[in-house]
Amino acid sequence: MRCRLQRLFQRKFKVSLLFLLLLALLVHVAMDLALPAARRPCVCNAKASGVPSGSPMLAGPKTLSLRILQDFSGSNGSLEKSSQPQGVRLQARAGDPGIRHQTGEGNAGQIKGSKLAALFKHPLYNIPVPELTEKDKLFVVNPMEKFSLHSSRSDEWVSSSKAEMLLPTGKTAYDTYPAWLKFHVGINRYELYPRQDPLMPSLLRDLATQRIVSSVQKSGGTQLKLIMTFPNYGQALFKPMKQTRDQETPIDFFYFSDFERHNAEIAAFHLDRILDFRRIPPVSGRLVNITKEIRDITTDKKLAKTFFISPAGNVCFYGECSYYCSTEHALCGKPDQLEGSMATLLPDKTLAKRRSWRSPWRRSYHKSKKAEWELNPNYCAQVREMPPYNRGHRLLDLIDMTILDFLMGNMDRHHYETFEKFGNDTFLLHLDNGRGFGTHSRDELSILAPLRQCCSIKKSTYLRLQLLATQPYRLSDLLREALATDPLAPVLAEPHLQALDRRLGKVLVAVGRCLAGAAHPDKVLVDDVGSRV
Repeated sequence: MRCRLQRLFQRKFKVSLLFLLLLALLVHVAMDLALPAARRPCVCNAKASGVPSGSPMLAGPKTLSLRILQDFSGSNGSLEKSSQPQGVRLQARAGDPGIRHQTGEGNAGQIKGSKLAALFKHPLYNIPVPELTEKDKLFVVNPMEKFSLHSSRSDEWVSSSKAEMLLPTGKTAYDTYPAWLKFHVGINRYELYPRQDPLMPSLLRDLATQRIVSSVQKSGGTQLKLIMTFPNYGQALFKPMKQTRDQETPIDFFYFSDFERHNAEIAAFHLDRILDFRRIPPVSGRLVNITKEIRDITTDKKLAKTFFISPAGNVCFYGECSYYCSTEHALCGKPDQLEGSMATLLPDKTLAKRRSWRSPWRRSYHKSKKAEWELNPNYCAQVREMPPYNRGHRLLDLIDMTILDFLMGNMDRHHYETFEKFGNDTFLLHLDNGRGFGTHSRDELSILAPLRQCCSIKKSTYLRLQLLATQPYRLSDLLREALATDPLAPVLAEPHLQALDRRLGKVLVAVGRCLAGAAHPDKVLVDDVGSRV
């Protein structure tokens, strides 16, 4: 009897256990069916909060995309495919704060190969500039003027006014120009250099490797900078390394007392190119021998007096300038090797005059006083009435520069320059970026004052910013790839690259708030591309 009861109990226990397992399986299946609906993000309050529906604050990589290009090439609108933008129109409404691009599921993944190469093939980076006329070019080239080697044993180039005019078969005068001169000749009203510039690799290589035949201190400025001259008469502006890449600007430092950073100049050039502004002259990193490439060849007597050997046996110098030119702030090699940035010099001002403009959003450069724009929320209305901001695209160009500065944390933009020949209808030069990338742990929203107060931005700029917030073209990934080819790589510490994505999101949020409160959205997203596509 006891054995029979024991077997009965075991049988009932097994049945109960199987029932519980079946019940658990059914619950698990029910949860799987219900979960996708529960995971859908709520966007009902997006407009009320001012966050654009296309913002990375609300959307994942698959939903944050651009509708603009859905029919750019007559294909399925894939973000990863190259296409020609001629004869098609941007398919976006200026009033749509959540401009997106209808893409396939595969576009949310990683791009195979170079992201940078894929970006420059993207239709947004192939919008043509207007056809150039002679008056749109900075220089008109004499087709008979060529450069040739002074002798078979010399690296020096000479203008060949006295040389024979017969060029080798298949060559033009332009073919004989060194890279820096080709860069100067290519400057025009609309761009400092072309998007797909075949000259760029050789120009950057020259900056990093050309023999230095002269080093003199650049006059003016608050910190030490040198002008380096190459055998082919090309020149570069050298900014030496003053601090390591992982040193952040102390929180108690005023922006005008901060160091200028050589790596910030390098990163700013590549960031400016990725944003498709192309308003910073090419910059490369370089390791310079202080003894052989500065001290032994300088003709600058004031600079020559400042060289010394430190107690550690390193070669040091400090030059003469307004700040940080003293033995306490000397630049020292290891023992004579020193990092620095080499920036291509623009054409001499005697050949191509430039005009300097004071920024309307210039800071006070005073420890306690504030500028008018910091006190008056309607300050932009005044600016819109002032020349040259009362016509053309000057104000929008300045807002472009503001976005560049915010992304790299540069608070030191007191002036900017333009080429005088082109008047008001031309781009702004984004020079002197050494105070960028000083902090990565905090974002200085006051830099965005022109965008937030004026609530205007070029449509092309906004669309590219949205593109750079998507997974296939993440801004930090693109800049990391671009900087990896520099001789001084890694140029930026990783936290600075990660800060770019965070700051880009804040720029898109600022534009979204403008769109949400605008009676006329087309005044927020100003169409600057409709007539050129």
